[in-house]
Amino acid sequence: MPHTRSQGPPPVLAFEEPEQEFHTNLRSRLSQPPEYPTAFEVFESTDPVERPSVEAPPSLELKELPSHLEYAFLDGDSDLPVIISSSLTKEEKSRLIDVLKANKQAIAWKLMDIKGIHPSFCTHRILMEEDYKPVVQPQRRLNPNMSEVVKKEVLKLLDAGLIYPISDSAWVSPVQVVPKKRGMTVIVNEKKELIPSRTVTGWRVCIDYRRLNDATRKDHFPLPFIDQMLERLSGQQFYCFFDGFSGYFQIPIAPEDQEKTTFTCPYGTFAYRRMPFGLCNAPATFQGCMVAIFQDMIETSMEMCGD
Repeated sequence: MPHTRSQGPPPVLAFEEPEQEFHTNLRSRLSQPPEYPTAFEVFESTDPVERPSVEAPPSLELKELPSHLEYAFLDGDSDLPVIISSSLTKEEKSRLIDVLKANKQAIAWKLMDIKGIHPSFCTHRILMEEDYKPVVQPQRRLNPNMSEVVKKEVLKLLDAGLIYPISDSAWVSPVQVVPKKRGMTVIVNEKKELIPSRTVTGWRVCIDYRRLNDATRKDHFPLPFIDQMLERLSGQQFYCFFDGFSGYFQIPIAPEDQEKTTFTCPYGTFAYRRMPFGLCNAPATFQGCMVAIFQDMIETSMEMCGD
């Protein structure tokens, strides 16, 4: 039978069996729970543990590019693709690819590759208004197809370490699944008229943070004016475009604020370690971080814009 020994710290739980005795430190067990509790074993993937892309290149679907762009590969003839200009000379392409290969650890092809910005440099805070009241919202009903989309997204974020299970948050927001649209097509409406419509290509998992955002103190960091940015860009001879891969996920959330990002879905409640879309101050935090990093280059040799 188990019994406790209370003579001095740390508390120890002992299990006695014939000719055997097992000990475990209660304080250690309670202060350092397993990263994935038993209740969430349903999310344990049967696939091997993911490795960084530079060690195990992922299989990616390459989309058709316009004529002025082309794919180059940093590993063999078909792995680790990047997009470069098709107007470069053979020597220019070779030199560019050599530079990219030497720095491919800084490029992300999947969420697992995101190393993130150090918290001492940039951290997202969720500061509340003085008269706020925490809100715990119920989960929303999802059809089987949408539930499967949510499950895959949760698994992906868990595997990448971007979210973690939580059960006692004072804030809980619901998950919503919305269509992902791209391109245009023409459909016939009820009046037999041809009208343009965007094509649904998939589904996107979003968190409805409206109640949290209403109670959040707003960050007034200035965002750039697009027209002024385009005016500064006009007349330049060369342009180079860098697209941040899941840029918001590069920025950590302050540990004391992570539980405020808790969301609920059919598979449990989870909180973010990194900054997700949907938080009202996320654009300002991201803009401020980019300005701090590239302050000596912005408005001279580069511009930064979040869509």
